[in-house]
Amino acid sequence: MKEKMEVSSNPHIRDKDSTDNIMLSVVIALMPATLFGVWNFGWYAAVLIVVTVFSAVLSEHIFCKICKKPSTIKDMSAVVTGLLLALNLPPHFPLWMAVTGAVFAIVVVKMLFGGLGQNFMNPALGARCFLMISFARYMTDFQCDAYTGATPLATMKAGGSVNIIDMVIGRTGGTIGETSMIAIILGACFLIARGVIDLKIPAMYLLSFIAFMSLLGGYGFDISYISAHLAGGGLMLGAFFMATDYATRPITKKGQYLYGILLGLLTGIFRLYGPGAEGVSYAIIIGNLFVPLIEKITLPKAFGKGGERV
Repeated sequence: MKEKMEVSSNPHIRDKDSTDNIMLSVVIALMPATLFGVWNFGWYAAVLIVVTVFSAVLSEHIFCKICKKPSTIKDMSAVVTGLLLALNLPPHFPLWMAVTGAVFAIVVVKMLFGGLGQNFMNPALGARCFLMISFARYMTDFQCDAYTGATPLATMKAGGSVNIIDMVIGRTGGTIGETSMIAIILGACFLIARGVIDLKIPAMYLLSFIAFMSLLGGYGFDISYISAHLAGGGLMLGAFFMATDYATRPITKKGQYLYGILLGLLTGIFRLYGPGAEGVSYAIIIGNLFVPLIEKITLPKAFGKGGERV
């Protein structure tokens, strides 16, 4: 052979977007929901966000130093994890509990499994569920100066009526980043325009959820009822910003469609038949656990091993 062949390790296909650019895009996309949350709930929400993000970044840096590895905080994935966790917390959540959640997200869910891309579940949602189990009273306390009483989803589950316009705008109680449907969609549009995410998973998630609620919710395809469920809780935040997480979603196109359908069905089951009014976090985490199976049944087979000739 006249030419020498070079053998290198994967990945062999590279994209112009680096990890830090992608993560920066996610941070920018989360700014509308973040800023609205601070405006909606006050200065303590801002402090909570800063403390949670700082704790996540510091945890990753210290872990790398202890393990004598180069620090990975420059890829900004810890910033995204801390920010997503903060946006999933009640606006007056105790700071030390938020720090505990950030450390759990980075150290236990992410770094102990090998770091970015190796974690088997979304770190922010893993931490949220950990905090829900450990500090249930504080994680379900949405009382603040601006809003009192139950959240819109809890009101609906109890048979009460809600103001859908307020829910779409965000003039309701809830976690810091979940209340404004408009702010979340603005950020999602930015990610779609940048090519960071596409609509396969979010679209199938929302469509399957709508179908499930229409068939089993008891109101049929009632626009008001469906709209309230779409605007309420963390459905939009989860569908566009957490279900699309590169590390924990399927890599195949068919798998992503199937994954989205699974999340929609699980969310509907939790909301209708679960003890609580929400269900997005648990649905996505359970969906994460099914990803290896989904990929196994949707990966194309090589020619000669059951696959077809292209």
